[in-house]
Amino acid sequence: MRRFSAEYLARTRAGMWADSRAALADLALDSRDRIVDVGCGTGELSGVLREESEAEVVGVDADTDLLAVAREELGGGDDESDDEFGGADSPDFSPVAGDATRLPLRDDCADLVVCQALLVNLPDPTPALREFARVSSDLVAAVEPNNAEVGVDSTVDREVTLESQVREAYLAGVETDVALGETVARRFRETGLSDVRTRTYYHEKRVEPPYDEHHVESARQKATGEGLDRHETELRRQLTSSEFDALRREWREMGREVVGQMADGDYRRVEVVPFEVTVGRVGG
Repeated sequence: MRRFSAEYLARTRAGMWADSRAALADLALDSRDRIVDVGCGTGELSGVLREESEAEVVGVDADTDLLAVAREELGGGDDESDDEFGGADSPDFSPVAGDATRLPLRDDCADLVVCQALLVNLPDPTPALREFARVSSDLVAAVEPNNAEVGVDSTVDREVTLESQVREAYLAGVETDVALGETVARRFRETGLSDVRTRTYYHEKRVEPPYDEHHVESARQKATGEGLDRHETELRRQLTSSEFDALRREWREMGREVVGQMADGDYRRVEVVPFEVTVGRVGG
């Protein structure tokens, strides 16, 4: 499973669900008693679940460093054991260390089990979905990106072309299905979940003046090629050495144009990532 830093999660999920939460309607959050957020990371979705319901929210993640951040942001005591989970004095957020494919929770201990951008990072999502169905007595939900349909617009014309080219090669070379979003409904049905429904949420990320520190650093990494180099392994599975080298040169040239426009205050970029919110019911 791919691992991420707290800084990366905060950056990529910043503003998510801030403008609309209509895509979460099928989760029926206002009727939930106990929700498990699997792969909760630093707790961005857990916070939304807590705001939209009166349920106890249990955040499960294999990375204890991320759980520590979630605990600091959302409150909650030490990691809850399965015996203590659901006690009368439970906090409204309970962090639990555990693997998505072997959840340390009892059967039917929650009425909703949900994840956000988790299945997309698993080599095989099926074992995790089976665990979700075991732990939930009612609904299972997944909020997963369809990275094949990401849209980018930029004041640097060739940034749009190059990002599309890189995305296509990366998707073909990565070892997990990072375009999973559109196929989650089928996987739900194959797991035995019924009444499967899907809504789409569009997460928009903007870069415009005044630029923050991350925007400036991102532009610098484009100009030096560092940003592209992070995906070199995946890209080289699809590109020859000469193709990768040529792409890197073009990428750096594009990055220098981004830096120049940013210095003049003219650079603007919009990225839209579609997330498929899929909900299914346990049992027939």
